[in-house]
Amino acid sequence: MMTRRERLTATLRGDPVDRPAVNFYEVGGFEIAPSDQDEFNVYNDPSWRPLLQLAEERSDLIRMRSPVRSRSWDPEAAPSLREFLQVQKYTEDRWHCTRRTLRVGGRVLSSVTRRGYAVDTVWTTEHLLKNTSDAEAYLQLPDDIHARTIDVSGLIAEDERLGDRGIVMVDTEDPICAAASLFDMATFLTIALTEPTLLHRLLEKLARPLYARTEQVSALFPGHLWRIYGPEYAAEPFLPPRLFREYVLRYTGPMVKIIKKHGGFARIHCHGRIGAVLDQICEMDADATDPVEPPPQGDVHLRDVRRAYGDRLVLFGNIEVSDIEVMEPSAFRRVVERALAEGTQGQGRGFVLMPSSAPNGRTITSRTMKNYETMVERAENWRP
Repeated sequence: MMTRRERLTATLRGDPVDRPAVNFYEVGGFEIAPSDQDEFNVYNDPSWRPLLQLAEERSDLIRMRSPVRSRSWDPEAAPSLREFLQVQKYTEDRWHCTRRTLRVGGRVLSSVTRRGYAVDTVWTTEHLLKNTSDAEAYLQLPDDIHARTIDVSGLIAEDERLGDRGIVMVDTEDPICAAASLFDMATFLTIALTEPTLLHRLLEKLARPLYARTEQVSALFPGHLWRIYGPEYAAEPFLPPRLFREYVLRYTGPMVKIIKKHGGFARIHCHGRIGAVLDQICEMDADATDPVEPPPQGDVHLRDVRRAYGDRLVLFGNIEVSDIEVMEPSAFRRVVERALAEGTQGQGRGFVLMPSSAPNGRTITSRTMKNYETMVERAENWRP
């Protein structure tokens, strides 16, 4: 029997495995502190403990880590921003709130984020850039505000701690994610469709530090899996597939090349309808994609993706987290078995059974727990 690290490594390389890997994505992936008694920490609820234990003991662990904070305008990650940016943190009606005020180009730009007590999610209630004039002002910021101090010691230490239980995955945004996050979705999509020159200027500005960061981390922490998130901003239902080439291949593709130059594996994270952009994901020479969502959330069936792209891409998926939380265990078992059958049928590079996301509320129900147990049990005992 393979160790969990051996199984995941062989999957990424396209080598034979003893059984399909099973991973819980953020559960066992994100760095959380279940013993932290802060009232805003949903993971200290006792109902989380069995699920966290199941992930640690029986899932094929993929730790999701970054040597830097990813948001391009966070002064804690980019000290040179402090000349331009003021940050106010406060609590309002059991919400942790942060207001950022950026002064540049004769304009005052502001954003507000809120995080509640019951759900581990940060909501942006006011985005930094509201229009093209704000974007033009933002472009006047000096390039060095995006510089980061890279420290891979945490990645190396986590890799050593994991031992044979799994692998570390470097987690990073791409240029389109950095750009889109500055706007509300409607404004971003309008600019992407009607102001391509402006968006290209913004993407080019945000890409330069991301390329430098990717080069440095890849060289210091070579041969590891990376997850690149953001391409879904240029996929359906948001933008037509022709713009995926303009805004993703052109700017995310170089990140993939850097990662692979240092022996790493690039996994493209893309929710939504990926059927029309899978060719372009392969054109980037990506090694994997997730979460390959089934209809109606997505537009592809796992069996078809496996047949058409399985020799080039490791497929991570194809379980919806909503099914884990609401589906009756007997019905969910059939969903898992179908995913395992379709993800492993015929010839292909590899498949990892994985949900599209993870619960983020304070309570894990008995149904949710049972369905996670089903994922592990069926993967452990799967024989095509």
